[in-house]
Amino acid sequence: MKLDKLASLPADPQPIKDLTKPQIKELQTALDLLGYPVGLVDGLWGPKTRSAWAEFVEDSPCKGAPDSIDMDCAAELQRALDGIVETSKHSLSTKEGTISAIQSECVRQGIGLKTQIAYVIATADHETNHTFKPVTEAYWVKDPDAYLKRNHPDYYPYYGRGYVQLTWKDNYAKYGRILNKDLVGHPELALDPEIALFVLVHGFKTGAFTGRKITDYIDHGKTDFRNARRCINGLDACDKIAALAQQHLGSL
Repeated sequence: MKLDKLASLPADPQPIKDLTKPQIKELQTALDLLGYPVGLVDGLWGPKTRSAWAEFVEDSPCKGAPDSIDMDCAAELQRALDGIVETSKHSLSTKEGTISAIQSECVRQGIGLKTQIAYVIATADHETNHTFKPVTEAYWVKDPDAYLKRNHPDYYPYYGRGYVQLTWKDNYAKYGRILNKDLVGHPELALDPEIALFVLVHGFKTGAFTGRKITDYIDHGKTDFRNARRCINGLDACDKIAALAQQHLGSL
């Protein structure tokens, strides 16, 4: 992602509330991509966007004011984006390559603890039935698309796809904006391994799936593999996935 609309910022700090709506929307999209919780990407300077920007400034070398932006902070934002959207250097066609890619993507997106990475890997392991290949919801039936059209018209054709299930039109639209891909027009793109990889990690980072982030359960002070399942789907299969996480942790 390139910050085209922010390229013309003045050298002196400018209050973000004075930016144009397209500029604020671009800023929100960038922060969302980096894992800062901006809420709705709507071009409005609301409390969630203010908090997300203040958090980025605190993390950034530019150390600007939490309610303004200048060329230096915009440049730091761009550098952060350049680091996170690198194309995977791992083969996603093999199980081993995919596990390595998940590990690298976790580190790029700021999920750096081995316990956290192990849980993300374990989730993909479980959700894909141990294949480590992006799957479609209800993949076990003969014709998943027809089955889901008949049984889930409320969210068809935006049914679950990926290493973890990306579901509902709003979520397809969100990740389409972040990745600059037409996921609404072509929801099958969510099965692309690199897109699915980003969604898997970003969802854990930001709490996009259920509102729960991986840091709610796993950080330097705690490792709750059982309840970390709440990031994805309540406590469904939580003990099974916790055991997988423990196995993968031993391999990291």
